[in-house]
Amino acid sequence: MTSTLTGRRVVVTGAAGGIGAALAAALIDRGAEVVLADLSPEVSGTAAGLGPSAFAWIGDVSSVEGISALIEFADDRLGGIDLYFANAGIIGPAMLGENDADWDAIIDVNMRAHIRAAQALVPRWQEAGSGYFVATASAAGLLTQIGSAAYSVTKHASVGFAEWLAMTYREDGIRASVICPMGVNTNLLDAAGAGGAAQKAVTSAGTVLEPAEVAVIVLDAVEDEQFLILPHPEVLEMYRMKGSDYDRWLRGMSRYQARLEER
Repeated sequence: MTSTLTGRRVVVTGAAGGIGAALAAALIDRGAEVVLADLSPEVSGTAAGLGPSAFAWIGDVSSVEGISALIEFADDRLGGIDLYFANAGIIGPAMLGENDADWDAIIDVNMRAHIRAAQALVPRWQEAGSGYFVATASAAGLLTQIGSAAYSVTKHASVGFAEWLAMTYREDGIRASVICPMGVNTNLLDAAGAGGAAQKAVTSAGTVLEPAEVAVIVLDAVEDEQFLILPHPEVLEMYRMKGSDYDRWLRGMSRYQARLEER
């Protein structure tokens, strides 16, 4: 069967490696043309390995100027943008962080980058009558992230923003999805700090998936226009438990954090 992604023009941010690179490869396998965007020059090598349907852009997707330059590049190479995967993300500071700069960086990358991209893309998608915005959040955006307030808060914001997009522009033909995985074998997981509570919380909660596995799950869900994409299906049960008795869930998470810190 022909994929609904065949011939689609796609931007994937945070695409030098990890989930972003895997998404780009899987999109090209399904017939899409893809701009891989990343702050790291390594994105050029990643794109080169994917063939003539992949184009590399190096820059900062968290800034207004960067988003504008990326969209201009995609328009030039692809002739437009049908889908935008807001995948770039950072782990940010541990615990509460030490200053505003700690928070400014992660808010720009994990939250404002999504807002700024949507502000640029939604008007053109409204005019065209179609468009698709896919945000990479985290299970932390539905549950929490032990050991990092900033990561937890910005991923909650990512989920909330994608939800708002999906609701608000549905009648304009625009779709939105949000990806909420737990552990994935990427540099971001390593950045959580080996042996720290944040990394232990992720690796002990469920299976650590490979990026290519996540990419297949995500694109299958996008083809079905599914909003909430859970590569780890057990996250749904955890989310239901949280909503059914919030106070009990908070007490349980506090005990869980204490156990992790004892290890």
